[in-house]
Amino acid sequence: MSLAPDSTALTPALGDLFARELPELALPWRAEATPEPTLLALNEPLAESLGLDPAALRTPEGLGLLTGTLVPAGATPVAQVYAGHQFGGYSPRLGDGRALLLGEITDTDGVLRDLHLKGSGRTPLARGGDGLAAVGPMLREYVVSEAMHALGIPTTRALAVVATGRTVRRETPLPGAVLARTASSHLRVGSFQYARATDDLDLLRRLADHAIARHHPDAAQADNPYLALFDAVAAAQASLVARWMCVGFVHGVMNTDNVTISGESIDYGPCAFLDVFEPTTVFSSIDEGGRYAFGNQPPITEWNLARLAEALLPLIDDDQEKAVALAVEGLGRFRDRYAEAWKAGTRAKLGLPAGLDDAVATPLVDEVYELMRANHVDHTGFFRALGSAARGNAEPVRGLVLDLAGIDAWLERWLAACPSGPDADAMDRVNPIYVPRNHLVEETLAAATAGDLAPLASLLAAVRAPYDERAGLERYAEPAPDSFGDYQTFCGT
Repeated sequence: MSLAPDSTALTPALGDLFARELPELALPWRAEATPEPTLLALNEPLAESLGLDPAALRTPEGLGLLTGTLVPAGATPVAQVYAGHQFGGYSPRLGDGRALLLGEITDTDGVLRDLHLKGSGRTPLARGGDGLAAVGPMLREYVVSEAMHALGIPTTRALAVVATGRTVRRETPLPGAVLARTASSHLRVGSFQYARATDDLDLLRRLADHAIARHHPDAAQADNPYLALFDAVAAAQASLVARWMCVGFVHGVMNTDNVTISGESIDYGPCAFLDVFEPTTVFSSIDEGGRYAFGNQPPITEWNLARLAEALLPLIDDDQEKAVALAVEGLGRFRDRYAEAWKAGTRAKLGLPAGLDDAVATPLVDEVYELMRANHVDHTGFFRALGSAARGNAEPVRGLVLDLAGIDAWLERWLAACPSGPDADAMDRVNPIYVPRNHLVEETLAAATAGDLAPLASLLAAVRAPYDERAGLERYAEPAPDSFGDYQTFCGT
């Protein structure tokens, strides 16, 4: 790692708050050299919101910052240490095996953000991996995180993808890349699991105080700040996962080290969006038991939060039994919060008023999802087409469903549920027409890996304005062709 000779042209000072306050969780490390760095994608609006000059980021010095090989003086790049339950099995020491936290940067709104790399080379936490990343998976994270941001879902965001000029060996040789991304922080449930496992109560308390100050400052004023911290994280996760479910997003690897304290979506590995609606859908090639299937995401989030509660017990109360009782009570609130968020989200998707009687609204929601499941209906296309039905044209919806008698009966009850009818305009504001459809993502990544970035630009243009129907983008709203077949995603390591 070298120091940028004129770092002010690239970035304001990178802070070292995490490394300074929690040195036990931070291993100072350097990014590997990049033989031939080439910029593949730069998120200029995000760069500007961070106070960065996009033109400067395109220079050799800028590429050095984006790959971690040339960082401002005073920066302290570190690999973060954390533990985690991976597919239910506990790993006591995981951490950034192929990633580095370059430091924190204050954006133009005065908000502190992490600047983080992925694919920057092996660290002492690599556990036998090569520490590298390929172009395809890094561009997948770029596309999906931008789509999530445009959908209004809290997420880390990709700042840039830089090809390294190095070959990465997976099933076949692939061109390598580094992803630079931002986040409110990279604190995870696994961070607390690691601190708790050390039996260092001071470390656990400092980590909790760090999380409160950075993400949930109101908890500091509570009678029990650490119980309030847990409550705030659970509320943020309930809201987040309800939003995932409403848009048909499947994370794919909901290990505890992929659950953020901030409530942001993180680590877009084997993720995907539903094509047809089916709760048992699994895209990840390594999720053979379906632990992280689409429909399992809410209960798995609750399970992961239980692991956070376990880690926080010594801080919640000195009396173990009392701490457990308080944590269990707090965990119970997650289910209610998720149910409320899901109810609000699905009613909005159907254009129903918030005050509609549950006895009317709940059966409408339950029945339409069962119709979709039984008829293998395209998730995104169906809800978008409902907007046309609310305006008097039911044919787009009817064309998606084999059971015409069933959908006609449901449409009749839905249209009659409120005197003024469903709010079609409001529906169009929450039901996207464009999401990163899996066949288009794969087409885009294959083209980019071969050196053609034009499909990437076109796909990004569609998903960055997901609610705005535009002429010429019809193929981005169409379901996958029958030839696409069973779809699997891979973690990229």
